[in-house]
Amino acid sequence: MEKMLPAQEAAKIYHTNYVRNARAIGVMWAVFTICFSIITVVVFIQPYWIGDSVNTPQAGYFGLFHYCIGNALTSELTCKGSALDFNSIPSPAFRTSMFFVGVSTLLVVGSMVCFGLFFFCNSGSVYKICAWMQLASAVCMVIGCMIYPDGWDSDEVKRMCGQRTGKYTLGNCTVRWAYILAIISILDALILSFLAFVLGNRQDNLLPEDFQAGGAEKP
Repeated sequence: MEKMLPAQEAAKIYHTNYVRNARAIGVMWAVFTICFSIITVVVFIQPYWIGDSVNTPQAGYFGLFHYCIGNALTSELTCKGSALDFNSIPSPAFRTSMFFVGVSTLLVVGSMVCFGLFFFCNSGSVYKICAWMQLASAVCMVIGCMIYPDGWDSDEVKRMCGQRTGKYTLGNCTVRWAYILAIISILDALILSFLAFVLGNRQDNLLPEDFQAGGAEKP
């Protein structure tokens, strides 16, 4: 008949497996956070939130701050807009959207920078800090994506998309991949923040300290 393990030794084995699984999930979370940071930077920089179609009066595309519109005579694209010059952005709604998406990007990149805190602080606390930052990033991205269409009634957008274009109505233009990626990134941020909260709580539960210390079993 197989001899059963003592309770303390069984608890140690369980604790070791628990820690190993938590670390594996933590590594996966960190990798996806890095990938998500890259995605948000791309979403912020790329000027492909909306663009032309076969029926638009002019060729071109718009991002949060940078945009290009074709010349009716030469068909060459004339590009304008800079994140450092608010006056070059054709709509107050675009400026507001750029601000919130920019804050969202900074929060996600900041959560990645917080990885360095794992070497100095309690892991559970670091996970929770990152979780709150990622959750705030998701909220900012939601606000940015919701405000952006409010600027579609600007003169520059109408010149490209036609006079039927208005707030939350794109006329002859189409939504491009950067806008779709921004919406997808909201779900990514929510999933990552939820996972970070779970990891933070698991770290708080990792403590049968008497087992870790390897003390003698109480009589």
